[in-house]
Amino acid sequence: MSGDALSPEVAGGPRHVAIIMDGNGRWAQMRGRPRLFGHHAGARRVREIVETCPDLGVEYLTVFAFSTENWKRTQTEVAGLMSLFRRYITREARALRDEGVRVRFIGDRVRLDRKLTALMDELEEMTAENSRVNLTIAINYGSRDEVARAIKHMARDVAAGKLDPEGVDEGTLTRYLDTRVLPDPDLVIRTSGEARISNFLLWQSAYAEYEFIDTLWPDFSAEIFAGLVRGYAARDRRFGAVKA
Repeated sequence: MSGDALSPEVAGGPRHVAIIMDGNGRWAQMRGRPRLFGHHAGARRVREIVETCPDLGVEYLTVFAFSTENWKRTQTEVAGLMSLFRRYITREARALRDEGVRVRFIGDRVRLDRKLTALMDELEEMTAENSRVNLTIAINYGSRDEVARAIKHMARDVAAGKLDPEGVDEGTLTRYLDTRVLPDPDLVIRTSGEARISNFLLWQSAYAEYEFIDTLWPDFSAEIFAGLVRGYAARDRRFGAVKA
């Protein structure tokens, strides 16, 4: 991909891309396979997209792996996904560290099993000094849940005298969110043909550009990703203003 390098400083590409990775189950069913087969294929796709980011000038990549609503799926699928997350972290940890990827996790960890959260903590610590690509994985994440947890923490700080309620503004809430150390996403992509945002980064994506594409996530290639990044670079971003 290096021959098609696109830097945001040079060509106005997105610094932060967020992806709703949708379509794994349908991809598997189209092939007569169980849904978990599609989830495994989707996990392998993440590596290719992460590896593509530096050549495209994308510094931050956030992927939606498991939502707070996904617990409603069958027990078999949920258990399979949790096993997949553990295996993914174990298998990919060293490669992510060696390739300069910094990994963070967002979402409420309370409902996740201890073995998984221990692996998440270990991977975050292992890659803490990396900066080539910032990969954020949302597990048991829902934006409304995130905002509710942030407000709860703010209320506790107000009650403890640590926060003056009269000084609360948009920036205050941002500092209590799971994503407080990340820039807001510039581009949000959803695969599989669904045109909704499914409770993903609602606060952070207020001024993001959106792309809803028909491609199922396991078929989402580096070439498709590069095309969307270049398409973003051609957009007119005004943030509510009007050019003179």
